[in-house]
Amino acid sequence: MTQTVIALDVGGTGIKCALVGAEGDTTVLHAERHATGRERGPEAVIATILDIAEGLATTARAKGLEPRAAGLAVPGVIDEHNGIAVWAANVGFRDVPLKALLEERLGLPAALGHDVRAGGLAEARLGAGRGHSYVLVIPIGTGIAAANVVNGQVYTGAHGAAGEIGHIVVRPDGPMCGCGQRGCLESIASASAVGRRYGERAGRPATAEEVARLAALGDETAVAVWQETIDALADGLMTGIALFDPAVIVLGGGLAEAGEALLAPLRAGVHARVTFHREPTITRAALGDEAGCLGAALLALDSLHDNSTGGTR
Repeated sequence: MTQTVIALDVGGTGIKCALVGAEGDTTVLHAERHATGRERGPEAVIATILDIAEGLATTARAKGLEPRAAGLAVPGVIDEHNGIAVWAANVGFRDVPLKALLEERLGLPAALGHDVRAGGLAEARLGAGRGHSYVLVIPIGTGIAAANVVNGQVYTGAHGAAGEIGHIVVRPDGPMCGCGQRGCLESIASASAVGRRYGERAGRPATAEEVARLAALGDETAVAVWQETIDALADGLMTGIALFDPAVIVLGGGLAEAGEALLAPLRAGVHARVTFHREPTITRAALGDEAGCLGAALLALDSLHDNSTGGTR
């Protein structure tokens, strides 16, 4: 019987799920999407996660597959070692022992991870960072975060809070950030911040994608906002380069959808700032919105490896 792992990536609006091969590859054998239903409250979301996971196990067996483990990626502050969702504003979690709940429901080993770190793990091992030992993955969407992946493992930090590159202050006199500081990278260069800043100056709403398109057409306001975004990102990436010395920086999220309109000037900006540092390759993420789900599958596969060897990662 073909072995598989159950993978779930929980977002504020949707849950991406898959059955992924567990026998030397990461082939997606079955995929589903469900609504998170966060408006029903955290207890209902927990129930939904467990019901979906159990349904995937049933589907696996009906397809002649043997489920061996489950991986779950969620947003917020995550204690990955103990399998606890400490806090997640998007879905209302506070100190939820999701790993234990999954194991109890499924009768299988389970692993819990942070959504950005799980997605970064997938990009480093399977996507744009594949073949490199030092990969920094930075999704730029509503916020900005990072996953530092070294030799195929993500560094979580002492308190599970590593990777908050979006809260590096790049403009001390800049806009107020949701974290309470001024001038954080996220407050200037996230996709939501790009749209907001253009709207404030142009007097009409716009998405970051529209700002990039308008900048390419020569719209003066869009050009100014886009250049400020590139400059802030280049400064933020230089901090990441100084701290982590990555071989590859992989950019994902909504802003990366701009493609070379983002990447080309950003590479030039980083190149102009580099002094003694080794300049990394800067590229676009390859796995799209499937990265988190594939990362959850990798967490499950890693848990199987650790259980079989008695080791820890």
